[in-house]
Amino acid sequence: MRVEVDQDLCISCGLCVNECPEVFEWNDAGKAEEKAKEVPEDQQSAADESVEGCPTDAIKKL
Repeated sequence: MRVEVDQDLCISCGLCVNECPEVFEWNDAGKAEEKAKEVPEDQQSAADESVEGCPTDAIKKL
């Protein structure tokens, strides 16, 4: 599974960074971004919750 954060849609709510810090982090602009496009197998459930919970649908599964 791969993920990508659309920087134009991200509102920095922090859900993904808090839910799945192994996959998401803050960038210099204060928005969430993926640490790596490929999600480790043991983090896929948390990444899915981040995708589903994102209030602006900024995170896409690829």
